[in-house]
Amino acid sequence: MGAILVRILSVIFVMIGATLTIGGAWLLTLGGSFYYLLAGLGLIASGVMLFRLKLTGAYIYFGVFVLTVMWALWEVGLDGWGLVPRVIAPAVLLALVIASLPVLRPGRDGRKWAIGGGVGFVVVALLAGFGVAQANAPKVDMPLPAAQPSTSSDPDAIPVGADWPAYGGTYHAQRYSPLTQINTGNVGKLQRAWNIHTGDLPGDRPGAQNKYASENTPLKVGNALYICSGKGIVLAVDAATGKTIWRHDPQVSDDNIPYTAACRGVSYFVVPSVAPQTPCATRIIWGTLDARLIAVDSRTGQRCQGFGQNGQVDTAANMGTLIPGMVSITSAPTIVRGVVVTGHQILDGQYRQAPSGVIKGFDAVTGQLRWAWDMMRPDINTTPPAGQIYTLGTPNMWTTASGDERLGLVYLPLGSTAADYWSSDRTGPQLDYATSLVALDVTTGKPRWHFQTVHHDVWDYDLGSQATLVDFPTGAGALPAVVLPSKQGDIYVLNRETGQPLTQVAELPVPQGGQEPAMRTKTQPHSLFHTLRRQNDLTEKSMWGMSPIDQMVCRIQFRQASYAGFYTPPTVGQHYIEYPGYNGGSDWGGIAIDPNRGVIVANYNDMPNYNTLVPRAEADKRGWVPRGQPNARKGGAEGAGDPQAGVPYAISVNAGWRLPFTGLLCKEPPYGGIRAIDLKTGRQIWDRPLGTARNNGPFGIPSGLPINIGTPNNGGAVVTAGNLIFVAAATDGLIRAIDINTGKTVWSDVLPGGGQATPMTYEIGGRQYLVIAPGGHHFMETPISDEVIAYALPT
Repeated sequence: MGAILVRILSVIFVMIGATLTIGGAWLLTLGGSFYYLLAGLGLIASGVMLFRLKLTGAYIYFGVFVLTVMWALWEVGLDGWGLVPRVIAPAVLLALVIASLPVLRPGRDGRKWAIGGGVGFVVVALLAGFGVAQANAPKVDMPLPAAQPSTSSDPDAIPVGADWPAYGGTYHAQRYSPLTQINTGNVGKLQRAWNIHTGDLPGDRPGAQNKYASENTPLKVGNALYICSGKGIVLAVDAATGKTIWRHDPQVSDDNIPYTAACRGVSYFVVPSVAPQTPCATRIIWGTLDARLIAVDSRTGQRCQGFGQNGQVDTAANMGTLIPGMVSITSAPTIVRGVVVTGHQILDGQYRQAPSGVIKGFDAVTGQLRWAWDMMRPDINTTPPAGQIYTLGTPNMWTTASGDERLGLVYLPLGSTAADYWSSDRTGPQLDYATSLVALDVTTGKPRWHFQTVHHDVWDYDLGSQATLVDFPTGAGALPAVVLPSKQGDIYVLNRETGQPLTQVAELPVPQGGQEPAMRTKTQPHSLFHTLRRQNDLTEKSMWGMSPIDQMVCRIQFRQASYAGFYTPPTVGQHYIEYPGYNGGSDWGGIAIDPNRGVIVANYNDMPNYNTLVPRAEADKRGWVPRGQPNARKGGAEGAGDPQAGVPYAISVNAGWRLPFTGLLCKEPPYGGIRAIDLKTGRQIWDRPLGTARNNGPFGIPSGLPINIGTPNNGGAVVTAGNLIFVAAATDGLIRAIDINTGKTVWSDVLPGGGQATPMTYEIGGRQYLVIAPGGHHFMETPISDEVIAYALPT
């Protein structure tokens, strides 16, 4: 029996060896590593001798393994994640060879050798484990600044504390709470206080399956918590018990779901100079997936009849042809000086002449259109002349604006012009305003200033993060500032009155060429204050996998691709590597800031995309047609076969650069992290991977491993005066509390769905609560849930 098992092992060796030999030869012709070819030949030789039951087969493999370890240490040193694909699978084969020794050398010597080989195997495993542990540990660079009381330069901002009255805590979006009842000393006792279900799930409805990701952060004002589900159903619940007070369903059709059924938040507004008991004196205002703005009484959930028609306004009027799902509101409106400011999610990648990205401001009391900003038609201040529409295909704002009540400014993070990956037909303001933060005067709808983070953007680096307003420390005293994180990882600090950078920004050379060489700018802005982006470009050594085979495949893909580093231009007929990919850096979760300690808390992604432009004829042959056409694709990853109708090329994006057979990512972990940054200097305080491997693994099979691999993440963090950071965001289904001083996790809980939402915290009845709506996310491949959970300390 033993001889049969050894011969089966020998066949496996030959098969693996043949794969490595063929792939290794291919890689070598591309200028890649020699290792895989030599290892493949060694495995074939070992397999042949093992089939003949010769001890020589074991000797050959021992030699292959020793050389493998030496090569691995030469390439990556004691980098644990780097050692995993290079050493672990060969070590498993080593264990099998060791187990074969009693057959290959019967008697006492064979057993001795097996024991000695087993000890060697344990040493190798411990070496890799040590490296992984080192990679998992927070990297602490400096102590946190001491806490100092701070005051806001915008005294009219809604206060946060017992309440959480806006999506980002306030319209300053600091995501900071001064509450201290839950702190580092007692957070380990945190337990579930109540939970509810919104009742909004896709079920088996064909139009809604695999498209849910509510991404919601509730509001809390007074005794009520206001929650929004993926399809825009709003619930008011008792903040202490979770008992439903009212429920309002706007009846949105599944056809109107864009890529994602999401409602990140709602807005709360107090009508000035009105008696508190007057109907709709306080109101909840939110946008829907079919582009309506709805206002209801915050106490009853009844429509505010004086707002628009029957309590709602059509925000998509005059924006162009309205194909269901093309124009949606997925983010909370921002209300400054009584004006409700909203942009729209215009479905990416469908049409060059997509509906307009016009920004609109509505009266928070009457719903009347106060102004409209069409960057290409500054002469239009409200509605276009009869028979005309706002300019098609202009950059839009799909994320959340922030606002300064004192200055009367709203800060709009804009995306790029429709057809993200082609730029030759963009002109004038479409080039100037794309991928910019625009400060708009809320009384006139006119731009006060703008700051561009990418020139001629063809990387889908639209600004997804809400900008955060702070008082920035300088030698001349604190200045009103806006901190702007970006998908490319750079964090900018700007004077929020003028838009001038308060920290250094350099125009640095970037790669040229690609399919539109004349449109590529020689330089791109780089923040010298701080970047979440890794400083080193990808190399062949950065490639990863479950084993040497899939790592080899990734190396071949790397060598075949066009890659000249950051801002590699798009290409046709050859894949190009975009790093970071379009998920960031920083995406819609944004950042949190502790204003008392002057600390920025930023969770981020660290993944490339593997892209190629696809000629129109080829895209048509593949059936890539835009929304509104028969057989149009609905759902799936953004860019994975987007037609970009109206330009010469469609786009194929492999988001995260995943292998088709294992589903693993080609880049070495971590794929996401969380970092504390000193606001005054931009220096890193600590950095650590965010997210364990418990729900991730090859072929989509959860590994169950509690190792901090650092997963992709969506959703933001909340920081409190209790020295805690609360964050979920990762794909491991956990919400965690992190000690802001050390970066270490001090509490966690398993969620019923993916934690792709930003938590919030509040106080009622003398008790502090932590709330999260773990709705999951189809793109992140996490479970969907309609549950909302509140945590508190035991009473």
